[in-house]
Amino acid sequence: MHNENDLPKTMVEAVKYFANPDVSLAFMVSMRWPDGIVKCPRCDSVRVNFTAKRRVWTCEDCPKRRQFSIKVGTIMEDSPIGLDKWIIGMWLITSAKNGISSYELHRSLGITQKSAWFLGHRIRAAIQSDSLVRDKFKGLVEVDESYIGGLARNMHKDKKEKKVHGRGPGSGSHKTAVQGLLQRHIGKCSQVVANVVLETDGATLKDNVRKYVLEGTEVHTDAHKSYCGLDAHFVHEVIDHAEAYARDGVTTNGLENFWSLLKRGIKGTYVSVEPFHLFRYISEQVFRFNERKNEDGDLGRFLLAVQNITGKRLTYESLTGRLSPS
Repeated sequence: MHNENDLPKTMVEAVKYFANPDVSLAFMVSMRWPDGIVKCPRCDSVRVNFTAKRRVWTCEDCPKRRQFSIKVGTIMEDSPIGLDKWIIGMWLITSAKNGISSYELHRSLGITQKSAWFLGHRIRAAIQSDSLVRDKFKGLVEVDESYIGGLARNMHKDKKEKKVHGRGPGSGSHKTAVQGLLQRHIGKCSQVVANVVLETDGATLKDNVRKYVLEGTEVHTDAHKSYCGLDAHFVHEVIDHAEAYARDGVTTNGLENFWSLLKRGIKGTYVSVEPFHLFRYISEQVFRFNERKNEDGDLGRFLLAVQNITGKRLTYESLTGRLSPS
């Protein structure tokens, strides 16, 4: 098993360290099977034999003694891209403050832009926010929603007519609604969870609050009518933004900070994000926000991502809605 003290702490060190395929494999094995016992990802058998030359295992209990590599059963399954590039791709995505585009990944890793785009989304699947929410929020929680999408005035006339549904500029009907919940800490790192919501009605928004927040918790929201009735299960405090943005400690400014970081990444790095894929980019930003004060820095964020790659396969077909070209 790898000693964490021996692992690289910087990008330059990581590139050198994982350039050796045997080192990369040994690292991934230690992360996937920390007890040192390799198990077949198909039948969970421990009766496996390793072929060093091909870096694969043969399962003695599977029909026809099927073989498997370290990638089987992970986000990397069926990928021809080497472990060294996968590992550096995970390091880049988890450490880039404002995200990293598929074009930047393609240039940095020496793979095609299409492959870099697919690789990036599979890494985002590993760090998807819901999978990393361990406990319900408590203490003091801020709840707010925001809208992601281009400005109507910047759209071509034909696109504007299709997306704005005939309403006036600035109506926001062409944008995607996102709800966020932030557990506030005094002197500690705040935590956030955010999800795309199809509707901003009371039932949808309040259901999410009940899903992620412990009953009886103090909850701060703006004056959105959809939050009326939260006081039945929570200590509900309201700040009317038409009057002020903070009053006696009641505010949603913590979430406003998160929204600014999210939109900076989308507008500045990714430029244009399809609504179908938006939840993946949100998860990426949630991960970086929640781990921004990780005591091990970039290495800590990278290790957390690697620990979550198993059992989260994302195929090209499900990602794009069409079959991968042969």
